[in-house]
Formats: sequence, C-alpha cells, structure tokens
Amino acid sequence: MNLLSEIQRLKKERHAVILAHNYQIAEIQEVADYVGDSLGLSYQAEKTDAEVIAFCGVHFMGETAKIINPTKTVVIPDLEAGCSLAESCSAEDLAAHLEKHADTHYYVVAYINCSAGVKALSDVICTSGNAAKIVSSVPSDRNILFVPDQNLGAWVMEQTGRKMDLWKGNCYVHVEFTRDSIHRIREKHPEAKVVAHPECPYAVRLLADEVCSTEKMISYCKNSPAKAFIIVTEEGMLHRLRREIPDKIFIPGPTDHCACAECRFMKMNTLEKLYRCLRDLKPEIIIPEDIRQRAEIPLRRMLELS
Repeated sequence: MNLLSEIQRLKKERHAVILAHNYQIAEIQEVADYVGDSLGLSYQAEKTDAEVIAFCGVHFMGETAKIINPTKTVVIPDLEAGCSLAESCSAEDLAAHLEKHADTHYYVVAYINCSAGVKALSDVICTSGNAAKIVSSVPSDRNILFVPDQNLGAWVMEQTGRKMDLWKGNCYVHVEFTRDSIHRIREKHPEAKVVAHPECPYAVRLLADEVCSTEKMISYCKNSPAKAFIIVTEEGMLHRLRREIPDKIFIPGPTDHCACAECRFMKMNTLEKLYRCLRDLKPEIIIPEDIRQRAEIPLRRMLELS
C-alpha cells in the first residue's frame, strides 16, 4: 500500500483538509494542505469548507479547530499527542486560582497552548505571534493573569511594558535551550543570526538577534541579508525554512544534551496514523458543548483583534 496515495484518496473521499503544525515530521508537512503556526492554522480552520479537519499537531490544536468548527468532524492522528505546557495549567487549577484571588478581578490572557477548559475560563486567547498586540488591547485598569507560559509572558511584558501575573508553566522543549548551548553553537557559526522562540528562557532570548513566533521566523529569515541562521525552537521548523528559503543555511539550536530539540509529542504523529485517522475518522476530538461555547468567545475575540 502506498500511504501517500491512500491519504490523498481518503482526503478527497472524506472532503477533508489536512492541517500540520510547523513542528510535525517532514513527511506530514509535505502531505498537508496547510503548514503553519497556531495562529495561521486557526485561521485555516475557521475558513475551511471541508467536512473533515485532520489536524496534525497536538491535542489542544485539534480542540482549537473543533471550538471554531463545531459542526465539522475534527480528527488527530494520535490522541496521546499532548503538550507539557498545556498540562502545566489544568482548568481545575486555574478555576481554583481565580476563586482564591477573586478580589483581583483578573483579566485572563491564555496562550493558545492550553486546553479547551482553560480557554473557557479565559477572557482572550493569544499566540506567540500576536501576544504583544493582544495584551496591549486589554483595558489598562485590569489586572492581567497570563497563562500558562511564564517565558512567553515575561517576553510580552518586555515588549509592552504591561505588568502581568504569570502562571508558572513552560514548554519542556524550549526550556532545554541554555545560555551555554547557544554560546557554543554561536562560536561555531559566528556569521549566523540567532532566531529564538519567545518560549525560551530569558538568558537565551538575550542572546538572540530576533525573538519571534515560528511564522515570523519565515519572514525574518527571508528578508534578512544574512545567509545563515541558528534556529532556536523545535527542530521540525527547519524543514519548512529549508523548503521555503532554499538558498539560505539553517542550523538547529542545540541543547546541553543533544544537537537539536525535538518534541516527543509532536513526533508521535506519523503518516500511518494520519492514514488511519482519515480512514476511520478517529480519534475524534469531542468537547462538551457548554465548554466549547465558552471557549469560543475568547478565541474569536483573538481572531477579531488579530
């Protein structure tokens, strides 16, 4: 059986669209209809007329597509593809925190890397690409709680000057980058620009020539006169960069333990699992309707503000 031809056949038969995050394996990126970051894929999920959305990413991304498209069937290749960042802030813990600090009257800004339950408790959603813009739009008299990524939240405070209380969560992949690991790779490639994701720790962001979302990495590297770039994010991003900007050199940012950083959750998706989820229309993303409706409000608020 030729998996690629079977996936294409099933996609047509199911009237499906395949969305893939930048961190997916190369083979999935190549077969996808759209490859992008959370914000770009949110737009594609919102405007698609497909009956089935096959979301190649992690669980919260499939939930996001379902929140916006309640009448469509949303499937993901592996239901166990979770996210350490999303898991660092449960809906139960956030609800308890908000109740404990009810007198603070928090305006909750939630990074899209969170569960549907957390989105339902939030006032607005953001991505790394629009976080500064979203936070700047919050009424100045409101106290902000930023969940769940403390590194992204700290970076947004640097960008906007807006004080926020930060949930103590992080992405296990991005916190593996260190000042020493980036110093070492920079010494090997002194001509290369360092481009880092804002989920990285402060010491790494300080060393970067540019801190930005994965989508903005594309435009930065295209427009920069530099010919070589050290990309400090999950290694799947390098495939898209090399495909779209073939005349430049892209070097994976290393950690103290390995030559590149790989998300074990993102890499759980395979072509065979994608084929099976299109064939069987499962695992399917199911969200209780009351939670979905509440989560849709802050998500659409983000899309309007963006």
